[in-house]
Amino acid sequence: MSKTLKQDWNQSKIIDDVAFQEEDAQQFRNLLNHREEGEGTGSVSSMTTGQVLKGRIVEITKDYVVVDVGLKSEGLVPIEEFTEPLELVLDNEVEVFLDQTEGEDGQIVLSREKAGRLRQWEYICNHCKEGSIVKGKVVRKVKGGLMVDIGMEAFLPGSQIDNKRIKNLDEYLDQTFDFKILKINTERKNIVVSRRELLEEERIFRKAELLENINEGEVRKGIVKNITDFGVFLDMDGIDGLLHITDMTWKRIKHPSEMVHLGQELEVMILHVDKEKGRVALGMKQKESNPWEEIEKRYPPGTRIRGKIVNLVPYGAFIEIEPGIEGLIHVSEMSWTRNVTDPSEVVNKGDELEAIVLSVQKEEGKISLGLKQTEKNPWEDIDNKYPVGSSVVAEIRNLTNYGAFVELEPGIDGLIHISDLSWIKKVSHPSEVLKKGDKVEAIILSVDKESKKITLGVKQLSLNPWEDVERNMPVGSLVKGIVTKITAFGAFVELENGIEALVHVSELSDQPFGKVEDVISKGQEITAKVIKLDPEHKKIALSIKEYLVDTNKFSRDDIIVGNKGRSANAKKGKEKEKRSAKERDEHGDEEETEG
Repeated sequence: MSKTLKQDWNQSKIIDDVAFQEEDAQQFRNLLNHREEGEGTGSVSSMTTGQVLKGRIVEITKDYVVVDVGLKSEGLVPIEEFTEPLELVLDNEVEVFLDQTEGEDGQIVLSREKAGRLRQWEYICNHCKEGSIVKGKVVRKVKGGLMVDIGMEAFLPGSQIDNKRIKNLDEYLDQTFDFKILKINTERKNIVVSRRELLEEERIFRKAELLENINEGEVRKGIVKNITDFGVFLDMDGIDGLLHITDMTWKRIKHPSEMVHLGQELEVMILHVDKEKGRVALGMKQKESNPWEEIEKRYPPGTRIRGKIVNLVPYGAFIEIEPGIEGLIHVSEMSWTRNVTDPSEVVNKGDELEAIVLSVQKEEGKISLGLKQTEKNPWEDIDNKYPVGSSVVAEIRNLTNYGAFVELEPGIDGLIHISDLSWIKKVSHPSEVLKKGDKVEAIILSVDKESKKITLGVKQLSLNPWEDVERNMPVGSLVKGIVTKITAFGAFVELENGIEALVHVSELSDQPFGKVEDVISKGQEITAKVIKLDPEHKKIALSIKEYLVDTNKFSRDDIIVGNKGRSANAKKGKEKEKRSAKERDEHGDEEETEG
């Protein structure tokens, strides 16, 4: 308890030469005694920080408001804490918060803002509870959410800001909204609020109201909130509606984004309402008349149309005949003569061209068109133009393992099969006898107008030597030829008529030898005897051994074919002839003696 000092005014401690009036001294004496008597109840020492005091505005400066709360000194309150301009009036009574009983400058520290917050906290505690709705202003960002001024700062978690995905929190700053109080912590004096719960409640209410009043066939507006591959979701004032890609337009589109974008407002028709599941099916194209009505009358098969290529796909090209009506030109209907595998080989997107209607499928929304039908089919009279047996000269366009393709005329190709290149040669690949870009004469062998195929032959230009082979070189006749190939099993010989024959290794000699090359060589001219004919399989077997036997009348066991063999056999033959001649002479002498 502070000690109170009493002043004795009868004891003069005033300098004698200072003149003053007794009346003034008495007023000062009364004022001082009054302050000392009230020191026990209104002194600074009797006040504690954290209290809300009533004070009177005694002065207003540029930066501060001076407030007298009846203490030993006035307090300074920053002028920005007075949010209401009408409060800034001299002698106006205001509530302030006692922050400090003595600041650095010895004055008390007051706060108008903290007083308001404390009163607001008291009001919230007395009048609000968890679930109450309050209005507040978003003032700043903090970790995990936002701070909202509802008279005092409340925390708004990031998950409770909105019922949609948030890209940027800055767009909520300085905005005023209604909030729902989620939690009040009286010990820490903090409050958690939510805006999302209010939005969800509002959405559910509007959804129920909309489902109750919405009817099929109505036209309403919605905002695009999501775009998928199969369609678009629209916000219809609290309820989501699906606009399927097939109900967006009568024409074909690959993706909904070709027609709409996020946030766009669309006018749609209600197609179906499922009140139990809360789903609404929407349509845009239904607002317009169906262009496919009476499509068969407008475009019967055979009609020539003109349109623009709007899309290319691997199997063809879509052409727009009229708005909302597209037809397909399949790759097989693009050319009479070319095997088109990619539509871009013939047409490009944006091209305008004519086509013929081939068929109309109204229920499926399909029209088949033909491009090649706008021209005459060159295959119609192909059999008259290239009759079987006629001779043609064509350019070799391509060589394959099985033959050569030749161009008879632009767009008309024919095939010379590898088996029709030669009567007598065994051709392994067409490149052995033909060259790409060369001109070749051939005979038309067959014409298939339906399959668009023409076959030709080169060997048919000459007679088949195998037809007369039995007459021209019967078994037992002698033939001449050139050795063209040597193998382990014998030697191939090209005869004078071009036919290839085989001299088997067993028909070279029955005497042992190392290799065929030791007996005969490539390029060597030989004479041999025909020992076997097989015209059906185009085979001729020859024998040098038999030829030498017949020529020299030797025993087959004595025949050794080869240069050395021939010399030995020739020498042996001459010795045999000498012995025969000697025997004949001796025999003649004997006859003369007997005579």
